[in-house]
Amino acid sequence: MLFPERVESLRVKHENLDREVRMESRRPMPDTTTLTRLKMEKLRVKEEMDRLARA
Repeated sequence: MLFPERVESLRVKHENLDREVRMESRRPMPDTTTLTRLKMEKLRVKEEMDRLARA
């Protein structure tokens, strides 16, 4: 792996985003805009981790 520090920071960010998605989803009236934004950011982070893993 060429960028272990970057991949680790992305992994932590991905976990934090996942936690935020779960917390927002559990609210009595989840904010769909916030959920969409969090999920899109989580996907972007995952795609970057995958791209770095292939490098």
